[in-house]
Amino acid sequence: MYLPKDFKRDDAAALRAELARPRLATLVTLGSEGLEASHVPMLHDEGPAPFGRLLGHVARGNPQWRRTAAGSQALAIFLGADAYVSPGWYETKRQTGKAVPTWNYAAIHAYGEVRFFDEPERLLPLVTRLTERSEAERPEPWAVADAPADYIAGMLKAIVGFEFTVTRLEGKWKMSQNRTAEDQVGVIAGLDREGGPAEAAVAEIMRGLGLGSGKA
Repeated sequence: MYLPKDFKRDDAAALRAELARPRLATLVTLGSEGLEASHVPMLHDEGPAPFGRLLGHVARGNPQWRRTAAGSQALAIFLGADAYVSPGWYETKRQTGKAVPTWNYAAIHAYGEVRFFDEPERLLPLVTRLTERSEAERPEPWAVADAPADYIAGMLKAIVGFEFTVTRLEGKWKMSQNRTAEDQVGVIAGLDREGGPAEAAVAEIMRGLGLGSGKA
């Protein structure tokens, strides 16, 4: 990932915390038929050091797992908040006209080795943990045990799990850090005026980084 110094986020603890959040990720592998990608939720375990491992599953009918050799290098992509930034929000645009559109976003790339597995005794704890994480905040959370055991056993036959040992993490928070404080204030105000959830999320990150306040 292209990582200009203004946008690089190298706090390993913060990156691991982001990986622990429920979200969809993209698993990219290079197999016998070339590059393939699947979009799946993943769990993050702290061990082994230094960056832990990712766990998830794909459909058994998805050929990606068959085409990927055990221990192959792989990439997992996690996208966070993102929003369009209009040049009309910049003080620089009003002063000089020298401004162009851009896009603010947060992203994490995890690199490592992937291995697939299909043993039911490994798949059941995996889908149980994924479910518990996603259902945790619901008033009446659904549990895997709520479904008949034979039904769950059948569902497990339809998936293949993967274990992804992370060897390198890259974080990129492109949040107008390369702009003047006045431009950053304008971006946050513009995002607030847009009023959408994506824009609000980006504005919150910018404020959390101290942008526009002189504290960044």
